[in-house]
Amino acid sequence: MKFNDTIVSFGFKENIIDRCTYLKVSWSKVIFFIMYVDDILFATNNLGLLHKTKKFFSSNFEMKDMGEASYVIGIEIF
Repeated sequence: MKFNDTIVSFGFKENIIDRCTYLKVSWSKVIFFIMYVDDILFATNNLGLLHKTKKFFSSNFEMKDMGEASYVIGIEIF
């Protein structure tokens, strides 16, 4: 299965303007999946959805959880 097909099968929708950005919305729960080279960033308003998404990704792809991000492409996150 292709990468994009796997992501979409989990409920993410690809952003047609920026093909490295995906969004999943489930009622009031929102999660963004953003790729940059070989890094990914999840941004969400729900920790349960974050854990479920990480579990899905780690079962389908080889990945390493680096924990909470403080910088992305040289920009500090508060």
